[in-house]
Amino acid sequence: MLIMFSPIARRLFLIFITTFCVIQLYAHSSPVVLGATSDPDVDVTAAKIANQVTVRILTQSGSGSGVVIKREGQTYTVLTNNHVVADSPEDGYGILTADDKIYQGQQVNGVNTKKLDLALVKFTSPQDYQVVKLPKSKAISEGETVYASGFPAWHFVFKGKKITKMEETRNWGVKAFQVKPGTIKMQITKTLPGGYQLGNTNDIFQGMSGGPALNQQGELIGINGLLKYPFQGIEAFTFTDGTIPKEEDYLQMESLSWAIPIDNVLAFLEEQEIVKEDKT
Repeated sequence: MLIMFSPIARRLFLIFITTFCVIQLYAHSSPVVLGATSDPDVDVTAAKIANQVTVRILTQSGSGSGVVIKREGQTYTVLTNNHVVADSPEDGYGILTADDKIYQGQQVNGVNTKKLDLALVKFTSPQDYQVVKLPKSKAISEGETVYASGFPAWHFVFKGKKITKMEETRNWGVKAFQVKPGTIKMQITKTLPGGYQLGNTNDIFQGMSGGPALNQQGELIGINGLLKYPFQGIEAFTFTDGTIPKEEDYLQMESLSWAIPIDNVLAFLEEQEIVKEDKT
């Protein structure tokens, strides 16, 4: 049937492969170490910072990523996507830090008037963990280098071009950490649901949602959350005003990963009283 070769059919097939089949294969797999700086295009300084400020968030039904945004005494605040922590707020979360320790975390209730796909989680530790730096300027340029970091939920093992194993990384600890380089390709004036406006070429995988997008100085310029080629097709790119992009724009948009840009992030943090608004 022709429908089997439609874009939607292909996306649905990929979802099937990365859920049901992964569960079947994981029982017979063994971990393969991932190198956080194995990609030759990753700036060493940015990669080091990403490694220190990025955490993994373990929920009841899955996992995501986050970034340490504030420290107050022994209490750390992590910024992540709301969709990462939405499934088990009453049960709390496991927070995996850069030193391979796991802490109990709890979601911070707050106002989110713009309905951004952002949330805060707190955990307590006597250890010293690095807090991500915020940029001095909100300006982001197309063509700018960006680094996306996080913890992919799955790892594919290849023999040549053939996938021989698909492995779940939930119990890998920090060995699952990845930094993916890319460039900013689109900044849209309209807003996608959740506050997404920053399109980049970075390869973001399931489990990396909520992780930081960093510039070459290691400063936070966005929060990742939308993957390339969503199975919903053009419906995934319906703007908050109800309109959809032109076909040529959509074809470019679906080929990119999407982040919530720093101006939206700062607006959220100001609303949560994590940072103070700059009046200058």
